[in-house]
Amino acid sequence: MASFPGHVVVAADVDRPWVESWMGTDDDLSAPLSPRFLGALEQRLRMTAGNIDAVLLAQPAAGEPTIPLTPITDSDHPRVVRARRYREDVRAWTCGPAVLVLGRGLAGRWEAAVEVAQGARNEGLGRSLAAAARHLVPQGRPVWAQVAPGNAASLRAFLAAGYEPVGAEALLMPAPD
Repeated sequence: MASFPGHVVVAADVDRPWVESWMGTDDDLSAPLSPRFLGALEQRLRMTAGNIDAVLLAQPAAGEPTIPLTPITDSDHPRVVRARRYREDVRAWTCGPAVLVLGRGLAGRWEAAVEVAQGARNEGLGRSLAAAARHLVPQGRPVWAQVAPGNAASLRAFLAAGYEPVGAEALLMPAPD
């Protein structure tokens, strides 16, 4: 489920008339990201909707990252484990108390995620990692990020690293057994 200015994409096995019935008479483009619609979609598909995230986009950057990074191949870090659940071709790097993850997510796009340990926050490390992702994304492709709107620190870090808000989305996953 993705929403962009003037457009909503419901990539699910549901009929268009069913989706349109939730739009109302004024074609409310925010309706498909409403709790009521997402709840109905969850029931209809027997899936669980995740958080509604802000979607950010940045162009690739030339050269090497300005922060020293160490590639990690086998990590049980929660951010890496989560990335493997939602993405393919996951690659990860560490920089002391932080981790940067890149992987192919929705529609094969390259997506970045960062996590900074509690004691190292508010020093610009998240911003540096978000910027580093722009140097590391393969094939000169743009890089996407999803940020929970309530995570103001992460949102500020990605914006400061040159990402621009382009929409919102909620992913649906199989319901837990």
